[in-house]
Amino acid sequence: MLGLALSEGHQLVDSPEKSDTIIVNTCSFIGEAKKESIDAILEMAEIKKKYGQKLVVTGCLAQRYAGELEKEMPEVDHFLGTADFTQISSALQKPAAGNTSLVQIKRNLVSHELQYLANYDLPRVNSMPKYTAYLKISEGCDNACAFCIIPKLRGKQRSRTVEDLVKEAHRLAEQGVVEISLIAQDLTAYGHDLPGRPKLAELLTALRAVDGIKWVRCMYAYPRSLSTDLMEALASGGNILPYLDIPVQHGSDKILRRMRRGKDQGKLTELLLKLREAVPNLVLRSTVMVGFPGEDEEDFQKLMDFAEAIKFERLGVFKYSDEEGTAAYDLDSRVPAKIKQARYDKLMRLQRKIHKAKLKSMIGQEYEAIVEGPSDEHPLLVKGRLWSQAPDIDGVTYLSSERSLTPGEIVRVRIESAHDYDLSAEVI
Repeated sequence: MLGLALSEGHQLVDSPEKSDTIIVNTCSFIGEAKKESIDAILEMAEIKKKYGQKLVVTGCLAQRYAGELEKEMPEVDHFLGTADFTQISSALQKPAAGNTSLVQIKRNLVSHELQYLANYDLPRVNSMPKYTAYLKISEGCDNACAFCIIPKLRGKQRSRTVEDLVKEAHRLAEQGVVEISLIAQDLTAYGHDLPGRPKLAELLTALRAVDGIKWVRCMYAYPRSLSTDLMEALASGGNILPYLDIPVQHGSDKILRRMRRGKDQGKLTELLLKLREAVPNLVLRSTVMVGFPGEDEEDFQKLMDFAEAIKFERLGVFKYSDEEGTAAYDLDSRVPAKIKQARYDKLMRLQRKIHKAKLKSMIGQEYEAIVEGPSDEHPLLVKGRLWSQAPDIDGVTYLSSERSLTPGEIVRVRIESAHDYDLSAEVI
């Protein structure tokens, strides 16, 4: 949306008060995200009331609730869904010179034909720091997880071609990007909908040849099948990092079945241990859910045992939330909020202990790190990330150096100390 707006002569301003149009991009994956999105819309509506801007709401909340929002939020001028972001050009239109009437554009621009797929030809502005970027390799999801609304918001799996993605990677490299994180709703399903059915491993092999890209990281890989080819690609070195984010969701067969997750716990454990054996220095990130309907103490203990056995380098924990329109919404045996919170706290305490031990084991060792810039918390230190720390979600490494450091520079560091989630290191 930003790329399209700027390509048509609009300018990005640094505060909503200075704007002609405010665009709120929303999420509605879980209850907390919906609340945050609605709060943001209402906050911007207050600014519109004072300064008279146009207010546009886009993304998953608009896709899911456009009809209701249209009735309840008259202050919003336009709604665009998840496949409609190229319509932002229409929503930004202003009256022609001398015409004092408002441009008559349909207020609800949300389409339920979820088939659009952005590609290399679409103008893009990287909203991350200039040295790092996400590369979205596909849109939509063909899975039917009982707790998840995403397929209804994003549509069926639609993969971009290897050629198209390599072109975008080259363009990002020319713009100064040295780190890309591959993202999708389901990374391991990549390519099954394309002619010839290319796989994620083939894409990784192609990205190895992109000059300037130093790190390629894989995020959001559904544990459908981790092929030998993919394991070999992750272990191949070069710019392909031995890092995999693979949400497993639970460690109990009963709950996995109720979640419609396919893999049973035994196969899942076997798969992850095989992955650790096949990929040296592998960093595994995962997410799990506590409090899914029907989860009893025995199920939760199995999840605790699973987390203890695999010892994920990173583990995010969600508390189940009811989402209308999902299969789980109608399940029985709800888990009370207090029990969900207690299980969340207990699992997080275990993971904090695992994580801290892993970080302590790194003291004295050398790693590659990317420089991010001055630290807000420690004015004499520079903030960076090891190759094993994904942007925003995996903690940071505080860097001390005898020379000045440039954001985006990749340096060799020695770990000096470890904290609960972050590290301190000396540039060598």
